[in-house]
Amino acid sequence: MQNKPRLSFWKIWNMNFGFLGIQFGWGLQLANMSAIYTKLGANPDDVPILWLAGPVTGLLVQPIIGSLSDRTWNWLGRRRPYFTAGAILSSIALFLMPDSSALWMAASLLWILDASINISMEPFRAFVGDNLNEDQRTTGFITQSFFIGVGATLANALPIILRYMGVTGTTESGIPLTVYYSFKVGAAVFLLAVLYTVFTSKEYPPENPEEFIRLKAERGGFGKFIAEIIDALKEMPATMKQLAVVQFFTWLGLFCMWMFYGLATAYKVFGAPTSKSEQFDRGTEWGGWMFAIYSIVCFAVAFALPAVSRVLGRKGTHALALCLGGLGLLSMYFVASPNGQYLSMIGVGIAWASILAMPYAILSSSIPPQRMGVYMGIFNFFIVIPEIIASFTFGPIIKRIFGENSTSAPLYVVMAGGAFMIIAAVLCFFIVNDPGITAVPVPAEDDPPPHLPQNVQPAPAAAVVE
Repeated sequence: MQNKPRLSFWKIWNMNFGFLGIQFGWGLQLANMSAIYTKLGANPDDVPILWLAGPVTGLLVQPIIGSLSDRTWNWLGRRRPYFTAGAILSSIALFLMPDSSALWMAASLLWILDASINISMEPFRAFVGDNLNEDQRTTGFITQSFFIGVGATLANALPIILRYMGVTGTTESGIPLTVYYSFKVGAAVFLLAVLYTVFTSKEYPPENPEEFIRLKAERGGFGKFIAEIIDALKEMPATMKQLAVVQFFTWLGLFCMWMFYGLATAYKVFGAPTSKSEQFDRGTEWGGWMFAIYSIVCFAVAFALPAVSRVLGRKGTHALALCLGGLGLLSMYFVASPNGQYLSMIGVGIAWASILAMPYAILSSSIPPQRMGVYMGIFNFFIVIPEIIASFTFGPIIKRIFGENSTSAPLYVVMAGGAFMIIAAVLCFFIVNDPGITAVPVPAEDDPPPHLPQNVQPAPAAAVVE
């Protein structure tokens, strides 16, 4: 393995800053798309299938982009060409989204947006694994969690902030102008944040030149990408398989929350009689603010997680965080006023900080570095597969149990999400092998070289292929 220098705090900061923009885009989508769909005529039981774009594009795009980036090296680097292209496409889709005048238009733009975000996001995960030694990877992924929390906080809070600044009214389609302008701002934030990382960070050349040349020579043809993914699945490390089950139930729970938390807030807490009422707009807006709260908690606790993991271990820390998140969603049943939702979101925020860091820190320790991109993409399977299952099955289940256009169904779907998170917490203890921090620290790039006694000669450096 290439002996990379330890990076300073600000270099780790710069290489993760782009995630602020990516999560700004995700945050706008997660907090507002169900309400936008509802405004354009969708019923609650239609919502799951309309969210299909995210998981399907993630399933298809991330492993292919991961495989492509593993065998890419040009003047911009290995991963940076992909998250630059994804940022440009995502910003265009974000800018156009609030101009949707029909349900089909919003759904189509969501497919474009989600495919583009996935093009940006997957290489960012591998970027951290590429650039950091084992002993800094937990910090690297925690820093990603911090920026994800900041980006989501700004995105989720922006509509309510704009309303307090005096922005009122709706588009011809009924979409509040606060949401309309938030998407426009989000388009700019997404692009600028990613470009900041592109221009302030560098990448290391391939660690194994012979393996890289072999992979590059095999480039070309969709069939070869599929074959590589199949081979990687067959050779999947045991730790990754155990993490996959945890991810499955974790993201099933998150998807329940993202699809229905805003609607549950509007119908249960604000007592909205229909989607056309003022209470509905205030409730979904408040639901977005609650998403901002869990994101604030996420970045507030993110840098405490490494200290906790040194006491409980990474899987113990993750189990505790998931349990708190599950209890937070289940407590929605007892919430009777908007302020009662704050406590619920604290648990969700702690869980979210861990979800964004601990599984990836454990994973990056258990997979071969030359296949970091493709395995990070495959790991995404266990995020999107439960979401696809939810998209296809939740609508019919909701209709059968609660009836068509039920206003009580969103609450119970959110609570089901809490139950799924607690199941994931229990499954963490079945992760047998977390390789942990085994690398010997080397000096940071900005540190002075260590003093060597005169009778000690430094070992010859390994050659680096440019």
